[in-house]
Amino acid sequence: MLGEYRITGRRALEIAGSVERAVGAGDLEPGQLLPPMRELAQDLGVNPNTVAAAYRTLRERGVIETAGRRGSRVRPRPASTPRNAIRVDAPPGVRNLGEGNPDTALLPPLDAALAAAARRHAEKPTLYGSGPLDPGFVRLARASLDADGVPAGPLGATSGALDGIERVLSAHLKAGDTVAVEDPGWGSVLDLVTALGLKALPVGLDDDGPLPADTERALAAGARAIVVTDRAQNPTGAALSAERAGELRAVLGRFPQTLVIEDDHGYAIVEQPLHPLAGATASWAFVRSAAKAYGPDLRVAVLTGDQVTVDRVQGRFGLGPGWVSTLLQGAVAHLWASDAIDPLAVARSYGRRREALIGALARRGVTAHGRSGMNVWVPVPDETGAVARLLHAGWAVAPGARFRLSAPPGVRITVSGLTPGDVEPIAAAVAAAIGPMPARSYG
Repeated sequence: MLGEYRITGRRALEIAGSVERAVGAGDLEPGQLLPPMRELAQDLGVNPNTVAAAYRTLRERGVIETAGRRGSRVRPRPASTPRNAIRVDAPPGVRNLGEGNPDTALLPPLDAALAAAARRHAEKPTLYGSGPLDPGFVRLARASLDADGVPAGPLGATSGALDGIERVLSAHLKAGDTVAVEDPGWGSVLDLVTALGLKALPVGLDDDGPLPADTERALAAGARAIVVTDRAQNPTGAALSAERAGELRAVLGRFPQTLVIEDDHGYAIVEQPLHPLAGATASWAFVRSAAKAYGPDLRVAVLTGDQVTVDRVQGRFGLGPGWVSTLLQGAVAHLWASDAIDPLAVARSYGRRREALIGALARRGVTAHGRSGMNVWVPVPDETGAVARLLHAGWAVAPGARFRLSAPPGVRITVSGLTPGDVEPIAAAVAAAIGPMPARSYG
């Protein structure tokens, strides 16, 4: 059953650690069946309840899954092997278009914003018991949410979008629950779902967002939550259209107990208007990050949602880090108030690069997708071969395996580093690496 590897330990944490170390080292592979609890207890000379506690810990950590009488198996992608490990390191002389970073030339300088926040802190320092939110941050965040049609709700701050998503999932779900996720979708969300001991159920998408029929199937199959990217979807660039948002709201209306989590990390870098799903169900959360537009090191995101959800998140936050630095909140508020960037100009800069690359690929018979944001998704027949051939030609791209559950193969190209002179060479290299393909969706 386990080949050469022997699970060891006398206490539950020791047994769980033995299994998790073996998974991380590759001694236990995804899908491998673990011994029945009573059998392992007998081998180790411990009480079966000890092994049961170890298996429960492994499930909660996302390392194994249990399917009743079929036993416990190592999960297909355990938390100890994150998707970010599926990457291509660019050697000297190779252009790296796989990192997913914004164009640093479009990011604002932070010195004035940080200095202003420091001056306010000097006048009125944030101390224990001062409250978790900067008033200016709250006022400006609420105004932008109101302008975009996000329903009224209490506000909170989290350390980036992924932190907000994790806290909302943890506030509502328990290990073993199912979450509907976009496929292809943000690899960090897929890893997070696994790490929390939850099950990911893929939902296909096209340029307008998640497919309504797939969404309905996932919710009917028991998904208790769904995570949706409103704009600049990673890796495909999809953006919810008004029509698609209406269709999804109708689907969600038939499953009113669903937890809806929206990620608007593309705020201030996209031209497409927001069409939120917030409020379509009783439990909802909307997370808006400052990272893509103002700088990845600004670990600040706005969180809003229904009263119960935000109260749970903020209450649990208070038992851990306590609050997101009000210095950083104040700096972000200064960036917003001072118009430190021109969102339309930023969006158009990324848009010109996406459209130029998609057009150059189309002229070579290659279908690509990228309605918004800084990424272009290219379906390919042989992902490994395409990545290797592009690397040989001098271009590193992100393998689609970082973003896929059951979606067809593809590669992600981040356009933020492209110059006008790069477009034709990279398009020619992609076409040579994969050959012409018939048009198809990537869901």
